[in-house]
Amino acid sequence: MTTPNILFIMYDQLRFDYLSCAGHPHLHTPNFDRVAARGVRFTNAYVQATQCGPSRMSTYTGRYVASHGACFNGIPLRLGEMTMGDHLRAAGMGCWLIGKTHMKADADGMARLGLAPDSEIGVRQSECGFDPWVRDDGLWGQGPDGFYDEKRSPYNEYLKSKGYASDNPWADFANAGVDEAGDIASGWMFTNADRPANIREEDSETPWLTREAIRFVDQATGPWCAHVSYIKPHWPYIVPAPYHDLFGPEHVPLPMRSDGERADPHPIYAAYMGNKISHAFQRDEVRDKVIPAYMGLIKQCDDQLGVLLDHLEATGQADNTVIVLTSDHGDYLGDHWLGEKDMFHDPSVKVPLIIYDPRPEADATRGTVCDALVEAIDLAPTFVEMAGGVVADHILEGRSLMPWLRGEVPIWRQFVISEYDFSPTPTCAALGLDPREARLFMLFDGRWKLVHSEAGYRPMLFDLQSDPQELQDLGADPAQADQINRLYDLLGQWGRRMAQRVTRSDDDIRAMRGKSARKGILPFLYDGSEVPDALTVKYRGPASARYDRD
Repeated sequence: MTTPNILFIMYDQLRFDYLSCAGHPHLHTPNFDRVAARGVRFTNAYVQATQCGPSRMSTYTGRYVASHGACFNGIPLRLGEMTMGDHLRAAGMGCWLIGKTHMKADADGMARLGLAPDSEIGVRQSECGFDPWVRDDGLWGQGPDGFYDEKRSPYNEYLKSKGYASDNPWADFANAGVDEAGDIASGWMFTNADRPANIREEDSETPWLTREAIRFVDQATGPWCAHVSYIKPHWPYIVPAPYHDLFGPEHVPLPMRSDGERADPHPIYAAYMGNKISHAFQRDEVRDKVIPAYMGLIKQCDDQLGVLLDHLEATGQADNTVIVLTSDHGDYLGDHWLGEKDMFHDPSVKVPLIIYDPRPEADATRGTVCDALVEAIDLAPTFVEMAGGVVADHILEGRSLMPWLRGEVPIWRQFVISEYDFSPTPTCAALGLDPREARLFMLFDGRWKLVHSEAGYRPMLFDLQSDPQELQDLGADPAQADQINRLYDLLGQWGRRMAQRVTRSDDDIRAMRGKSARKGILPFLYDGSEVPDALTVKYRGPASARYDRD
């Protein structure tokens, strides 16, 4: 079995159902479809958190949020946490970053251990285990207190080199239009979403990162994994021509929501329905401008995917390159009276996942769909197996997807998990919660979805068989008590998992048994006959001398 290269492409905030291969009625994505036709499209792929940072930290470590601890944007991934880069390098495969990670480095931990940020290991610890080809997290907001992201922006430097005269061309050109008075029409304001961004299309973020990916591929020697991580279609929702007017209000689907959802809702759900983001997306005029721009951003992503695929084929690398397409979370876009991605309805927590493996062992599954319950943490062990390594399952909590790619039907998981720690948010304060109470856990078993609140509120419960749009919360229904108890038993099973003994594998543990006895540690013996003579040989025989204390 040959070792392929892996092109691991992640889009930011791309919904699972905004692709033509997933059934979108208006958005045609031929290049996503092209990969799906050659590989496997997983229809039940769930992220382990619905925010960028913790979701990505789970994907990159192969571990649940409760295990790695980086539970919110800006909370560092602790020093020493193993990542896919560490696992892949141990298997002989390089692991490179091209784009976004949203990773916050554990600067305090590095300082405590005297680890230089510019050393090889220091760089990898600061870049989530990747060797950075180019890192750009893609949100270069600027306000009275400075930049949102204090790191250098390679993309901004590129724009300046192209003549975009501004201290922050990301904000002034790439993510802004021009209004009728000639003023900046910022993409931060939804009213501007239907304007073209004030930038040449080829200089916008998605084509720029595609060229960086091609530049990497053209010089790389394998085997390699390249994580090409696009910021789009994440907000600001504004896109350059010709993508800004490909779609209009007539292409905007009706929102997936009901008045019943607002009748006596769960307190946390009610709080999120009442925030400013949700209020905006509850307005038809916002959805009629934002969703066409969102679709335009996805269309541009699809076209640039085609550029990458064509380049691999033209350079003869397509036959030895695995293609993986996914997202870090979705986007409510007004569904369930919500904006953004904070809760656990499918538009938020379910993501596209398409994997094309060019090797003959995957021939049986080309163009197929897999409905198995998949987690984003499954990618790291999948890549390790592709690299020919041994999956360290005492560290990696996901499971390799290779059996599904080969057409096998393995014994598989019963449920998927996602988590949300909203303690740093205004919602936590508005509800009067202690930070340790502001945690949600979602468990989905393929039919029933349970959401547990650590604050003591009742659970939320949805039956996706009878209510696939998740419009009826059954968590307060006494008739569902048995179902809720069953799902809580599963959540307890997950909570008791082995997660923190990461320095020794099960095989290591087995090999440790009895070793201390062979090194002379023999407590609790009566006369030594209880153990083999070889273990007591150092403790038998004539005494060297009799000690006479007088």
